[in-house]
Amino acid sequence: MENEKIILVSTNYISGYRITKVFGTIWGLTVRSRGVGGNVMAGLRSLKGGEIKEYVTLLNDARKIALDRLRQEAVNVGANAVLDVRFDTSDMGQIMTEIVAYGTAVVVEQSGEKGQGVSLT
Repeated sequence: MENEKIILVSTNYISGYRITKVFGTIWGLTVRSRGVGGNVMAGLRSLKGGEIKEYVTLLNDARKIALDRLRQEAVNVGANAVLDVRFDTSDMGQIMTEIVAYGTAVVVEQSGEKGQGVSLT
């Protein structure tokens, strides 16, 4: 199932496609923590201000993981697209961050010309 093409969009429709089945809300979730060394380095960087690259990397990686898990959940339920994709984050105990990607799993069929901006990933 790794080669399944799943359309992920932040809109609630896809130009040129029609929805034939709705599965409902699905999500991909990860909880990440920076190690002690990473927290120390980030803390030192925060003293002088500016971008804290350790956290940028952590959050970018976490979002990719959450999207991959969302995509896999779409495959698991039989969807070929996820509409209205969003991210949410929360801190847990000041040492962990939860990242969730969620949206509405659907089956879509092409009904006309493929819309611009549609991403098959």
